[in-house]
Amino acid sequence: MKKNYVMWGLLLMSVFTVSGCAKSQTSETGGKGESKDSVTASNYEINVGYYNCDHMVAGPVGEAAGIYKAHNLNVKLTGNGKVPQAMAAGQMDAGYIGARGLVAANGEGSPIVYAANNHIGGSMYLVVANDIEKPEDLYSQKVAMPDPSTSESWLAGYAQTLNLSADPAKYELIQTGSDSDSYLALSTGQIKAYTCCDPWGSMAEFNKVGKIMGTYYEMDGAMGICCGFALNKNFIKEHRDLAVELLKAHQDSIKYIYEHPKKAAEIFSKYYNVPYEVSLMTIYKKCIEEGRTLTWQLNEEEFTHAYDVYKKFNLVKNLPDMEDVIERDIYNEANLDNFEEFIKNNVDKNFPVGMTYEEFEKKANEVDP
Repeated sequence: MKKNYVMWGLLLMSVFTVSGCAKSQTSETGGKGESKDSVTASNYEINVGYYNCDHMVAGPVGEAAGIYKAHNLNVKLTGNGKVPQAMAAGQMDAGYIGARGLVAANGEGSPIVYAANNHIGGSMYLVVANDIEKPEDLYSQKVAMPDPSTSESWLAGYAQTLNLSADPAKYELIQTGSDSDSYLALSTGQIKAYTCCDPWGSMAEFNKVGKIMGTYYEMDGAMGICCGFALNKNFIKEHRDLAVELLKAHQDSIKYIYEHPKKAAEIFSKYYNVPYEVSLMTIYKKCIEEGRTLTWQLNEEEFTHAYDVYKKFNLVKNLPDMEDVIERDIYNEANLDNFEEFIKNNVDKNFPVGMTYEEFEKKANEVDP
């Protein structure tokens, strides 16, 4: 069987489209967002969706930290595993969704476009039961995957780092409704492994029901694109000023996560229904351990790499032109800050890449006592 060695991050959409519902609520935990050029307050209710994956935490932070309100935006935040379908049906104005799924939906005529980046590359984990001592122990065992029909590509990626077979016949592959469902299935002994994004890898380790055996991170030295902040083209057409301001709020939410990880973790904990310690750990992974993976800044090289992989392995049936997917006008009109400069000037001094988790936790408590 052919092994498709594909950068796993470009396939994240398959896990996001089956993610379960995450908690959406108003929190008193957050701080205060800032907006220099807010639009006039609007009565229009903007429907923004996200998943129960740590990559999407900017949505809850935007609501709970008061960032949407600071930008005079009336946002209804929905934690829903069917965000792409809702957007395609015109039921959602904006959302955090996987890059490949967004591109595929656009190619099928869905009115959604990639308006800003959200997360680059990796952070997909293979979580195994405690009695799995080596990778080959998984052969003939039940392994939960987001979409078994794409299992060869997923398994090929793990095969590179864990010396596992990419042949789906070697395993008993099953599909669950969400990462949280997979976590529950592992904790009750129904399966022996699952693939997931955080917090469901860190959650398994925190509760000692499993361990992270492998991590997909990059392919050929390129991170590629993982998931982005998407806009409905009809929303852009009818509420262009709100669409521009929404991108600014998205940027400020990501800034908040980097500058106030303790407060962001408290928000994360409430919305995702996981312990604070798990929330802080996963923010550490996204912002420190695995690099500065949360970002709003579009990158041509990342998109080009993604499209090269889509074409090479025929991952998108009707692949649209890249220029039809990226909404450059709104992105440029929002005049977002340079991400690298923000990190250099505002983040590196307190939370440099390379610091240990213990150092990170201590500094987070100092920044926000």
